[in-house]
Amino acid sequence: MIQSNERSTWKRDAAFAALAVGSVVMASVLGQIATYPNLSPWFAGLMKPPFNPPNWVFGPVWTALYSLMAFGAWRILRLPTGSAGRGMGLCLFFLQLALNVAWSWMFFWAHSPLLGLINIVPQLLLVLATFATFSRLDRWAAWCLAPLAVWVAYASTLNFSLWWLNG
Repeated sequence: MIQSNERSTWKRDAAFAALAVGSVVMASVLGQIATYPNLSPWFAGLMKPPFNPPNWVFGPVWTALYSLMAFGAWRILRLPTGSAGRGMGLCLFFLQLALNVAWSWMFFWAHSPLLGLINIVPQLLLVLATFATFSRLDRWAAWCLAPLAVWVAYASTLNFSLWWLNG
């Protein structure tokens, strides 16, 4: 009986891992579809602030951020379904993930730093709300989102600067 219960728990955890990883991989792919074709000549031709990192930085940073996001979401998904705040935390997580994808389309595909800016401010607020909600449920899950919050705050400043310099 114990083996059956352990197998059931393992299958449940694996399914939640697939959901968490699959969601962030899908977000990454959808964002890349909008981003990569527009790096040159459009993005390359924009005036940039001195604190703009080289393009090669973004791939490793987002790989790390998406990995942490998936792990954090997986930890929340594993909580019992009736856990207070679990549903809200997951809703906030997937909303911020959707805005993350939309930003690439608004900024890169539409060639609009202004649309990116309109997106990234509420995106940052959702990341912070997700962090706060996750912190009441699972500290490790919350701390997985801390680098994302820092990066999106930095990206917000960068996005504003790109709009200001090129608007």
